[in-house]
Amino acid sequence: MKIVRRMCIGGVLAFALVFTTATLPADAQQRSVAHAALEIDDAELAPDFWIARLTQADHLMLDRAAIDAQNAAMIAGDPSMHDLRALPAQLTRDQVIRWIKALGAAPQGPLMDLRGAPISSPTFAAILANRNLDAIAATNPMRYGLVVHRAALRRLPSHQFAYRADDPFKLDRLQESALFPGDAVVLAHASRDGQWAFVISETYAAWIEHAAVAIGSADEVFGYAQATPFRIITAATTQTASTPEQAPLSRLQLDMGLRLPLARNETPRSIIHGQGALGSHVLELPWRRADGRLMFAPALLPRSADSSSDYLPLTQANVLRQAFKFLGERYGWGHADGARDCSGFVSEVYRSFGLKLPRNTGDQAASPVLRKRVFGAGDDHAARIAALRAARVGDLVYLPGHVMLVIGQLDGLPWVIHDTTGFAYTDGTGRLLQQTANGVVVTPLAPLRTGKGEPWVDVMTAIVRIAADVPGDADVPANRLPR
Repeated sequence: MKIVRRMCIGGVLAFALVFTTATLPADAQQRSVAHAALEIDDAELAPDFWIARLTQADHLMLDRAAIDAQNAAMIAGDPSMHDLRALPAQLTRDQVIRWIKALGAAPQGPLMDLRGAPISSPTFAAILANRNLDAIAATNPMRYGLVVHRAALRRLPSHQFAYRADDPFKLDRLQESALFPGDAVVLAHASRDGQWAFVISETYAAWIEHAAVAIGSADEVFGYAQATPFRIITAATTQTASTPEQAPLSRLQLDMGLRLPLARNETPRSIIHGQGALGSHVLELPWRRADGRLMFAPALLPRSADSSSDYLPLTQANVLRQAFKFLGERYGWGHADGARDCSGFVSEVYRSFGLKLPRNTGDQAASPVLRKRVFGAGDDHAARIAALRAARVGDLVYLPGHVMLVIGQLDGLPWVIHDTTGFAYTDGTGRLLQQTANGVVVTPLAPLRTGKGEPWVDVMTAIVRIAADVPGDADVPANRLPR
């Protein structure tokens, strides 16, 4: 079976993937032929199917102390992460310019707008000028803020939609990522039109709309993440209650893994924006005053929404449950359209356990903090196949620009859940069929080949193991980096 994949946040990757059954046992060959038409059983699309196959489904892979230690190591030792508390009180002009220019300018090649019309050079010149680089002072005092609603992070200070002329999926090349309610940022610079701020967050540095950030003191901003008690959002996404009286807090999207404090002075008998709190948790959310300053306001999270009083225990069963909550969600390049892409998907699954990951696939795969099996020219096909057969539930499999989460093995072959735009496959006659996914799907991950004939496993770059080994599971093969 051939599968063409086009992915992900690090750049659209287009190549053909082909199942080969020549070296598989007869029963595995039969199953591969059955799946050539994508005849995946309904049972395989539910987490309970995969949980039932585990022998240590509820074994704690990392406890809270180990997660905290790994997070601290990630902030201190991963070059893609930013320790906001460790930044100097004054940012230099050179540092701010390096951050801004690290994003690059306009993407290469002909670019089209949302209507399919070419974007002119003067248009991009005006957007680049809006970065306002000449106005960056020699030293810039530190300013802190909290994000007040889910907001896009952009390569340039503009809402301009720009996709490559040869891109059938029309992915916006100025979209980088997103930040969420309660995320802490450092504001390093402002655009010429005053509508955008260049911010540094824990996982990314990019442009965000000024209106999405409320400015506060360091104590206010960093204290918010430490406030107790709190709720963890364990749904894929949910919303605050509708509050017509307070539009900024009404039906506010909350994504998996967000840690949001509870309002200390509210009780179930409280009336919040015209609604009683008897059936809700009362969150304390950041609010932006008219002058841009930070304040906090209560908002209702219905008790029917999927949330928890603490981070979930990191077990294989819980990884599967959390990952499958996204099944069928539409693909969102760079967290566009209220959704997420492949690396955002796996990051938010693990965020529900309180575990931090870098934002992009390349940074995740290369992180010096995580254990991994790295593949290079010296790794032959047999060694790569053996590594895939040893993959464990929760492991992350990387290829250039894409990441998949292992959910288990059938007939000795790994299966994955991942967020993808689409693929192709061959029918029983060898005819290549195109299939649009444009969302989170479950697929087998068997021995594959590229459209050029090389096995897919030969372009695999790494298998990353997030947490400690479960008793009875195979370890990540040799060539691991230390924690």
